[in-house]
Amino acid sequence: MLNISSSDHSAANQAKQANPANQSHETKKSGGTGSEVPVTIVHLVRHGEVFNPGKILYGRIPGYHLSSRGHSMAARTAQSFAGHDVAYLAASPLLRAQQTAQPISKVTGLDVEECPQVIESGNDFEGLRTKGLRSQLWNPKRWPQMYNPLEPSWGEPFVDIADRMMAAVHDIRDKAEGHEGIVVSHQLPIVMVQRTVRGQALAHAPWNRECALASVTSLVFSGKDIIDIRYSTPAREI
Repeated sequence: MLNISSSDHSAANQAKQANPANQSHETKKSGGTGSEVPVTIVHLVRHGEVFNPGKILYGRIPGYHLSSRGHSMAARTAQSFAGHDVAYLAASPLLRAQQTAQPISKVTGLDVEECPQVIESGNDFEGLRTKGLRSQLWNPKRWPQMYNPLEPSWGEPFVDIADRMMAAVHDIRDKAEGHEGIVVSHQLPIVMVQRTVRGQALAHAPWNRECALASVTSLVFSGKDIIDIRYSTPAREI
């Protein structure tokens, strides 16, 4: 089981420091064989703040874009990757993720590949308010959908989110092998990766998540095995 390390430093810098080779084409020796095992880093970036004056759960609804603050967050997080050996960049097809990826594209010089596998989780409450006194979760007609929070019964199953996200992570590792790869995704999908890597139950209390806006969760691979997981918030002061 791996624990997430948190720090005030950029996750990209932390992961590079944790990397045994810390070179452009990063490898380490495989014990006794003399062969080299590539060390690869996959960074999962959560999108920046979204303009949402109606305070609804927007989920996969198209058109929800970053706020001014969200654009600033994206720019700050992008700068944390300056000077890093990033070989692949992808993002969820949703607008907020694509916008968050654009400054990273400028910093790395890479085009943004669209990655449907890392899209926001499906949720039956899309378009509704789910927080505060006006939350639709207080409405008795919604209660039949909430009978099983462990699956959950109101949306895409946690296990399905975890499966598609881990498949995407390993695909990105393959494409960036020996270098670094970045993918911009969403809170719950990234949390499913964190909990899978740490060996934790997928069902959890949402208020215990460690996945702030524009944060970076970095997975360090030795070959195809995850050997470390790091977390940082480059845009925390915005």
